Amino acid sequence: MMWQWWLFAATLTVATVMMIVRYRLKKSRTEWARATVLFRHRRELLEARFVTQASESGKPRGLVWCDCDFDDEVTFARDRLERNLQALIALTIRFEAEIGGGMEEVDAVHRLRAATAVFSFDGKDWKTDGRVVFNLSPNETIRHFRNELEAVNLR
Repeated sequence: MMWQWWLFAATLTVATVMMIVRYRLKKSRTEWARATVLFRHRRELLEARFVTQASESGKPRGLVWCDCDFDDEVTFARDRLERNLQALIALTIRFEAEIGGGMEEVDAVHRLRAATAVFSFDGKDWKTDGRVVFNLSPNETIRHFRNELEAVNLR
């Protein structure tokens, strides 16, 4: 008779753990859905902030940010450590040589550069610090930083 109580207690514990995990996954998906809607509403402002902060970063050295063309598609990923949602957008950047920066004679300065802009959701709002990943698309960025990022399928 005692083994039946142990079996009942074990079954109840497993069921409770499964319900908690399922609840947390559902809650995360709901929060992420809300975050993606918020990102779409604030995207234009976020892109403008990104360009300002990236151009003020001084990177790449000797170049001035002239124009950024953002792709329409947004790829979402999750930071494995912080567990924050990230939005990655492909963009094309045009630079000019900074006067006196030593890059005036380099022909490659005027070539368009492919990159990925990074935006972060802190649980309340979207932020950007102007972080850019040069020469990688959003999916390539996730693969390259696979120890830090994982793709999120929000469909």
